[in-house]
Amino acid sequence: MQLKAVLFDLDNTLMDRDHTFRSFASQLVRECLVPMDEMRREALVAEMIERDRDGYRPKEGFFQELLDWLPWAKETTLEELKSYYDRYYMTHAKAMDYAEDTLQACREKGLRLGIITNGYSHLQHAKIDLLGLRRFFDAIVVSGDVEIRKPDPRIYELALERLGTLPEETVIVGDHPRNDIWGAAQTLIRGIWLRRKHDWDETLEGGKPWRTISELNEIPELLEQYGQEPCGTGKD
Repeated sequence: MQLKAVLFDLDNTLMDRDHTFRSFASQLVRECLVPMDEMRREALVAEMIERDRDGYRPKEGFFQELLDWLPWAKETTLEELKSYYDRYYMTHAKAMDYAEDTLQACREKGLRLGIITNGYSHLQHAKIDLLGLRRFFDAIVVSGDVEIRKPDPRIYELALERLGTLPEETVIVGDHPRNDIWGAAQTLIRGIWLRRKHDWDETLEGGKPWRTISELNEIPELLEQYGQEPCGTGKD
């Protein structure tokens, strides 16, 4: 079957969320906490990154934890912290290395492109626009818009419907083993796993990645191999 479309995750796939969150956390520590030396600032940033769990925990609970734990320079409310996050977080946004070149190369191959991402609607759309990526895509599915989250099979099916392609004509690129690779595999979409912070979850059955990469610029050459072997081989 000929490849017709590529789906991409957003955070830590097209947007370098690691860079974005670390840079934002450093600003918050400098501007909002009591004076401290650089070693202490770096330790707090590292702890914030660990507690954030790569963005996979509810924001309100995370913000409340920061309010209770960090040494604030002045008393701060949950609403004030949310407002600070909304105002400054995306000013630190950075596209993943090779993101635009890879998307352009996919376009030049005549492929349809889509984004499928979990997150609040306004934040995810703001990321896409701030990074200047919307122009590449035929379909964008944000969980906050459709009230379905990865790895629910319905969100991948919706993305396929919007792209106008079949599962066997589509691959997905993402960094999260369950949400991006295993979840899509349940609808027979092959996965290209971008290895970032997550180890492969060996408890996941029936959803090994079709290919594994370290950088996005490996994708165009890999796509030339599509259709040359049976679906579900799970080779790296």
